[in-house]
Amino acid sequence: MRYFLKPFIALLKIMILIKLGGSIITNKEKPLTSNRNSIRRIATSLKNVNEPLVIVHGGGSFGHYWSVKYDMHTRPERHQAKGVSVVKNSMIELNSIVLESFLQSGLKPYCLPPSDFMIGDRPLVNKVREIPKIAKTGLMPISYGDVMWYGKNKFYILSGDRIMGILSKLLHPRLAIFVTNVDGVYLDMKSKKLLKEITTEKPVTSKVSMDVTGGMSRKIKEAFNISKHGTDVFFVNGNIPKRIRNAINGKSFEGTIFRG
Repeated sequence: MRYFLKPFIALLKIMILIKLGGSIITNKEKPLTSNRNSIRRIATSLKNVNEPLVIVHGGGSFGHYWSVKYDMHTRPERHQAKGVSVVKNSMIELNSIVLESFLQSGLKPYCLPPSDFMIGDRPLVNKVREIPKIAKTGLMPISYGDVMWYGKNKFYILSGDRIMGILSKLLHPRLAIFVTNVDGVYLDMKSKKLLKEITTEKPVTSKVSMDVTGGMSRKIKEAFNISKHGTDVFFVNGNIPKRIRNAINGKSFEGTIFRG
């Protein structure tokens, strides 16, 4: 059975999955403020990539700001309707900014709300497997973290990092790249020692004590899960967009690699 699966998996590994962290596309220090210059620089850099790309972005000072204000979390709970509405609308606003910036940079973004391929907290497998087909047309699917209906009047926050894990497990991308506002994963912030390659989970989970981007621990967890399925995962600094291209092209770069 494994022999026959290999050609199928090889065919799937023709796309690259990229997560744009909220720390790089928004100003986390100022609520509801996007970083349009950063988004445009990254979009311009991606114009030179000749492989299908699927983009996921976080909430930064938009969705994250309101989800904290209304005490909404990743676990399904009952929340007041206003909070659900405000969080969802803020993510639609940020996604519109990303789509507009990519379009103005000469790309062909395709809005892909997570509700298109998720029901409750479960992926719709057939819908997920349509995503690479969209990417092969020349369009660039762009999804994002969002507040999701769970059922029984419950809602939860589906993070962009979690979407990365879900899509990677089902699509087996050639690479997965997390773009943040720091150089990669640090052993600790005191020594500023950058971990350039990570092959085992224990040293990192026991020593990384600070969440340097507001969600680094979640990113690390998803990166390990993705790498366990055979995909190399890169953490790069989006303030230097060429590092994204270097990771894609297999060139030396400054960042952190989780070996698949």
